[in-house]
Amino acid sequence: MMETEQLLWRLDCKDTIAVAGFIALLSSPSRDGEHCLVLKAFEDLKSTVYVYVKSIRDFSTQSVSLVPKSRYAYTPLNELKAGMVVNVYGVVKFFKPPYLSKGTDYCSVVTIVDPTNAQLTCLLFSGNYDAHPMIYKNGDIVRFHRLKIQIYKNETQGINSSGFACLTFEGTVRTPVTPRTSSRCFNLTAEDCRTVERLRVWASTNIEPSATAVKLCDVQPVQYFDLTCQLLGKAEVDGASFLLKVWDGTRTRFPSWRVLIQNLVFHGELSEIERLQNLTVDILVYDNHVQLAKSLKVGSFLRIYSLHCKFQPVENQVTSLVLEFHLHGGTSYGRGIRVLPEDNSDVDQLKKNLESASLPAIHCSDTTYVSDYEDSFPPSPESVSLYEVERCQQLSATILTDHQYLENSQIGTILKQKAPQQYRIRAKLRSYEPRRLFQSVKLHCPKCHSLQEVPHEGDLEIILQKGEAKTPDTKLQNTLLYDSKLWTTKYQGGRKVAIHFVKNDGVLPPSNDCLILIEGGTLSEIQKLANNFHSVIPVKSGHEDLEVLDLSAPFLIQGKTHHYGCKQCSSLKPIQNLNSVVDKTSWIPSSVAEALGIVLLRHVFLMTFTFDDGTGVMEAYLMDSGKFFHIPASEILTSDDLQQSLDTIMDMFCPQGVKIDAYPWLECFIKSYNVTNGTEQQICYQIFDTTVADDLN
Repeated sequence: MMETEQLLWRLDCKDTIAVAGFIALLSSPSRDGEHCLVLKAFEDLKSTVYVYVKSIRDFSTQSVSLVPKSRYAYTPLNELKAGMVVNVYGVVKFFKPPYLSKGTDYCSVVTIVDPTNAQLTCLLFSGNYDAHPMIYKNGDIVRFHRLKIQIYKNETQGINSSGFACLTFEGTVRTPVTPRTSSRCFNLTAEDCRTVERLRVWASTNIEPSATAVKLCDVQPVQYFDLTCQLLGKAEVDGASFLLKVWDGTRTRFPSWRVLIQNLVFHGELSEIERLQNLTVDILVYDNHVQLAKSLKVGSFLRIYSLHCKFQPVENQVTSLVLEFHLHGGTSYGRGIRVLPEDNSDVDQLKKNLESASLPAIHCSDTTYVSDYEDSFPPSPESVSLYEVERCQQLSATILTDHQYLENSQIGTILKQKAPQQYRIRAKLRSYEPRRLFQSVKLHCPKCHSLQEVPHEGDLEIILQKGEAKTPDTKLQNTLLYDSKLWTTKYQGGRKVAIHFVKNDGVLPPSNDCLILIEGGTLSEIQKLANNFHSVIPVKSGHEDLEVLDLSAPFLIQGKTHHYGCKQCSSLKPIQNLNSVVDKTSWIPSSVAEALGIVLLRHVFLMTFTFDDGTGVMEAYLMDSGKFFHIPASEILTSDDLQQSLDTIMDMFCPQGVKIDAYPWLECFIKSYNVTNGTEQQICYQIFDTTVADDLN
């Protein structure tokens, strides 16, 4: 606290200040025409002076209070209700580092808990990357001021409101209570410090420490982990991937793959990297992480979250495998990169590891590995040994859902049989296609059995632009089925957008039960509406009624799920036929499709599996909408988490670079059938009534 006289000595006559809680005693014009205002501070009014930092010399960057500041009230997490704007403390249970959203802002996600055992997930947006909470690991403690509480999908959620401010503290007991923030003006009292200490003690016995933080010396293949390291060098590989050379003072148990950098613009001291040799690893980062990777300074300390390690065979070396490190695109499981400050306790420990690291005595190039690793490599994949087949005591990674009476058949025997027949096999997955799993999702018509690709966003934009060009017909608005609203956009040539709100028994339902019809909307507008209403149907004005816009686009959008119809098999009916839908709150896609004369397409996984049981090799295809993987094919293209789950399952089924004898066994039902191709007849095989074991999901 500072006396008024001391404050005045610190200020210059041109300093800019803001005041609160003063009483104006006199206001009179000065000789230059400006007004002079005499203010008096009173203890009872809690008078406060705020000094703009740009004008300060030798002065604290915090606000100067002439009286003790009023205490903020903090709300326990179990007392939060929708509509409240609150101040809260919490311990971080999960977080995603800031990432660029679809707009211009950065977004971060953090789930916090407190001693009430309630938890709150917060979704924070800001155009300033540094304005987000500076969270480095689970167990950190955050203080949020002016956090708005809302309900989203029946869950309480926090979002930043006007004036939102945050502080982050390290969660380790007995470390200094030092706030992390980019703000130069904040309030921290002794009571705040005591609150942080209490939360640290509570978290130490109630929050499980993160098990994902791993040193390089402890890394296992097919593992996702968090790595604390120092950046030694970086280079752009191509537009979609970026190289980071890092180390943590320890050495991997297997050699790691090296990116050839001769033709790359490399930033970093190559002499230092050569000195450290195989204490360094190369990490490739992809997609949304590339921009941040480019901005990293060589020498900085990093924490890389959800880093993927896997085995990869060395080209032209039959018995050699190396570790590859990849930071995949997306933000699932908190995937991302954070720069750690020098005073972070984990950085202190990392520095000690780096200083005590034992440098390798043997020099090796990027393509030659130390001899003591060579015995660690398993042989390259060949065929399943009959010895393994005879053992067959390993549990299957798949489960049969029917036909338990069928006996196991050897693939060698099946390949000699005529079709059609059904078999039960026990084999290992030698390979699968497509390797890029998102390419496996197709649209299947149950009537004509045609398959088609899922349209990309760019294609949808073009289709919807055709609808934008047509002006909504006012004669088709405000009917017994729906109420209508017409908007004219401010830009884009005054584009007309009509939204029709479908009624239920003549009454407009709440938004979470409401189906809306939209004319002239863009893809981004439709997606925003789909997040706020139950369902959206893009339409156009016909001669006598509204019509479905185009079956090349989704005819029904529910959240992030797009429902498509078959153009060949559908016979479109007018929108007024929606009156025949009995349940006008659930808007079941099959019911909507039937009312509109649409044959609903199914999202399916279409993949080819190559099985090997030691007696033969068979290709069988899988066409599944979600039962096999326990993952809905209709949702995977819009969910990073589901894509990660599918990647994990396939990595378990078919781990790269290890002997096939070490692969898990798969029990599957296979049916054979004949296919005529021109004049030739071919036998094909399909997987059915099989599902992934529950413990793999």
